[in-house]
Amino acid sequence: MLTLVARRLLVSIPVLLLSSVLVFVMVANSGDPLAELKGRNPPVPAGVIEARRHQLHLDRPLPERYWHWIRHFARGDMGQSIKGIDVGPLLIRRAAVTLRMVVLAIVLAVLLAVGSGVLSAVRQYTISDYALTFAGFLFLSMPAFWLAAILKEFGAIRLNQLLGRQWVFVVGDQSPNLTGPLGHRLADYGGHLLLPTIAIALAAYAGWSRFQRAAMLEVLGSDYLRMARAKGLPRWRVTILHALRNALAPLVTVVAIEAAAILGGVFVVEVVFSWHGMGELFVQGVRASDANVVLACLMVSSVIVVLFNLLADVLYGVLDPRVRAG
Repeated sequence: MLTLVARRLLVSIPVLLLSSVLVFVMVANSGDPLAELKGRNPPVPAGVIEARRHQLHLDRPLPERYWHWIRHFARGDMGQSIKGIDVGPLLIRRAAVTLRMVVLAIVLAVLLAVGSGVLSAVRQYTISDYALTFAGFLFLSMPAFWLAAILKEFGAIRLNQLLGRQWVFVVGDQSPNLTGPLGHRLADYGGHLLLPTIAIALAAYAGWSRFQRAAMLEVLGSDYLRMARAKGLPRWRVTILHALRNALAPLVTVVAIEAAAILGGVFVVEVVFSWHGMGELFVQGVRASDANVVLACLMVSSVIVVLFNLLADVLYGVLDPRVRAG
């Protein structure tokens, strides 16, 4: 398993380097970071603008700027924003907020996909199969941001009225000036997490459940499962211990591949719920043509996607010993 992880890490390094080059070139040509400074009234002295240009290394050739940026980024130095704020600590705080939602949404989506996929396969062409198929296609057709808006408009208000107090929040990732015992703070985090996590999870689970159903049906029709049933093994044991383990391997790969799409969906959902995460920081950086902020967000997103793929390879090796042997 360690050899498998080492091989995947070696492959990931050139992928990240290529991504960094493409991202840097796109961001460097997407706007002028000094546009806001140049457009002030009264005009800013030319010497101040030139000093700022030098501070942001905009007076250097593009290859030199890239080499300076990637060397510092590899050491954890993400530079400064156009406002002179260190990007690294700012991004770490925002990434912690975003990953809180991403991890919970993926776990919830996988649980829903596996449960509904297995049930649909085991009860193929029954009422439950048709109902789960309808639900899957329904949520698959809903964009995450639209589903988030619907949940925000109708789910939170009516649920809070039913409960008699505000348990589900629709603005922010936590209440302002949150203090108190640990249980109170966790309940507040949960109330803010509920709707955005459900919106992301439902949008992701819909496609994964159909994939899990197809994989489960293929495994259930295999010869070795027929042999296991012929030996008189209990149905639950054949389904859970034998069929499900083999049917999970393809789903793990799909989840890892779609991690980038999930992260993009989270950025949009953050805007809907006014979360102060990476999504808000990225949008602010794009609007201000803040190159270091945009570069940091995109590169950290790339690293997260690579880590998800590495985790998928490890889980694939756990589920299928042939991968470790290869």
